[in-house]
Amino acid sequence: MNNQQILNDSIFKVGEVLSVDGRKVKIKVDKSKNSSHIMYKGELLKNTSVGSYVKIIKGYTRIIGKVEGEYVDEDKVYSSKDYTTEAKKINRNLIVSLLGFFDGEKFKRGIKELPLVFNECFLLDNEEFEQVHDFIDKDDVPLEIGVLSLEKGQKIQVGVNSLFASHIGIFGNTGSGKSYTLAKIYELLFSKFLNNEKFVKQSKFYFFDFNGEYLDSIKPKEDSVIVDIKYKNVYNLSTRDTGGDKFPVLKEEIYDINFWSIFLSATEKTQTPFLKRAIENDFYASKFNSQETIVVAIQNLIKLMIEKHIDKGDVLSFLRDIEKAIKNKLSNLGDVISYFQQNLHWHGNGNDSFYITPSIYQNQPAFYTTLFSKFSNTQFADLSDFEKIRLQIIFQYYDELVKYDLNSEHISPLLKRLKKIEDIDKVLKIDNALNAKNINVVSLKNVNTEMKKILPLLICKQIYDQQKQSQNKSSYLNIIVDEAHNVLSHNSSRESETWKDYRLETFEEIIKEGRKFGVFLTIASQRPSDISSTIISQLHNYFLHRLINNKDIEAVEKTISYLDKVSFEALPILPTGSCIFAGLAAQVPVMVDIGKITDGHEPKSDTIKLTENWK
Repeated sequence: MNNQQILNDSIFKVGEVLSVDGRKVKIKVDKSKNSSHIMYKGELLKNTSVGSYVKIIKGYTRIIGKVEGEYVDEDKVYSSKDYTTEAKKINRNLIVSLLGFFDGEKFKRGIKELPLVFNECFLLDNEEFEQVHDFIDKDDVPLEIGVLSLEKGQKIQVGVNSLFASHIGIFGNTGSGKSYTLAKIYELLFSKFLNNEKFVKQSKFYFFDFNGEYLDSIKPKEDSVIVDIKYKNVYNLSTRDTGGDKFPVLKEEIYDINFWSIFLSATEKTQTPFLKRAIENDFYASKFNSQETIVVAIQNLIKLMIEKHIDKGDVLSFLRDIEKAIKNKLSNLGDVISYFQQNLHWHGNGNDSFYITPSIYQNQPAFYTTLFSKFSNTQFADLSDFEKIRLQIIFQYYDELVKYDLNSEHISPLLKRLKKIEDIDKVLKIDNALNAKNINVVSLKNVNTEMKKILPLLICKQIYDQQKQSQNKSSYLNIIVDEAHNVLSHNSSRESETWKDYRLETFEEIIKEGRKFGVFLTIASQRPSDISSTIISQLHNYFLHRLINNKDIEAVEKTISYLDKVSFEALPILPTGSCIFAGLAAQVPVMVDIGKITDGHEPKSDTIKLTENWK
């Protein structure tokens, strides 16, 4: 060992191992190293303190640990007369949690072997400190996300493969910088690869935005949030009457019986089998593509109902249900209802049938001719796919009521819930064409609460199924859900248990099995305690911003086993813009100040400045 090495060891040595209890190691600090700083080559170096790293030498193995706490006890070895100062009457001890070891020049997380009592403990030199924070594999592409909060000169880089080929969780209270971090990491990725043709062809990104933070709604043509508008599709969905964009979905997804039975809260024994018959009934489905065929279908069913002496109220309900389903697209339907009411009356004997007025009864064909002539001047507008589905259900109900004496008490409540289809019709359209761009932003800001739960599920299930069926092994899909507690909550009381189970099972399958098909999930939330623990536990990388609620901190603590005590205790006091980065992409948990986003690409999540508005 040369003189320089001996000098370095004497300067950097801080103590020796006192005890070993699994990953927890107690280190007795040399009395000469109880100061806050050490002078080395004319520079002041920070001495060991809570949150810093130490190196334990065991033979040729360098074991790295993090200081989680310290305490003092009385030194009973020497008598008090041997001490020159009161400070020397005590021992300073460190509590260290083992993190990893050096394999050659490369730091690796995990425990290869435990230290022995009396092994010497050292501070890390600059080179070792950088190696501990070197998270980039040799074949990976680095992205600089920020700098260490406690060591401003130390940049933190992550590898594209280790971060984006993983499930990511970004958690933090409102105003802690959560949305900014999400935007930053994807802005870095896109700026690096958007000019790569293979990246554009082989990757898909879907941002689900509940608060309108990831699009410019004021100047949509100049939208540059995260990435310029020319590189992305923006779907600004709305269930309001003002209208909005419609997201394209595949026909097989819309005609999925499971979706409709859960969406319409259909009972398992009676209503779900009925829905299956209705949606799979091609006979009526084929009638709704033109004015002529739909009018004939209405006429035939009315005639059949009259001939079978069906309750007059049911006939009127049939016409009114059609009127509600297609609104003014069959313009003279109101005249048909009016004529029907004037000429058909209740029978006098009190039974449930009705009769045609005597003059018309003698010439029944004329009654139908006059009744159906009301359709002759109608102006028919094309029906949407969802209006057709609604009509299929209506026609199936009244058809079975006439032909099979259907028990209306079991099925009629289902018809009252068909109005919900109007909301889906406002935000979705059947379109099998592929999107032209690989980055997609789906804004749910103007969508009502119920649809905010339904749409992400429907869209995610579709794009996940497509990816599973893809034969392209290089294809990559990333689903990004901000305010994820809206769709991943396990405590929701606004929906049925069946619907909640279906929703959670779909996303749990994505997070459990998605990696095999190149599908990865990024979720951001201010309430991790509301999210299914199964989902949180399957995440690979975490950006943890300030969390104040104890339930949220406990939820994170239970599911992230490798996060150290110091990092957990820092969560409630993290400043805005700082976070704990931990996971498979980071060798050790680190507190990072997230770097600045390129001007113009910031999310629309700034807190309002009252004093500027009130000047």
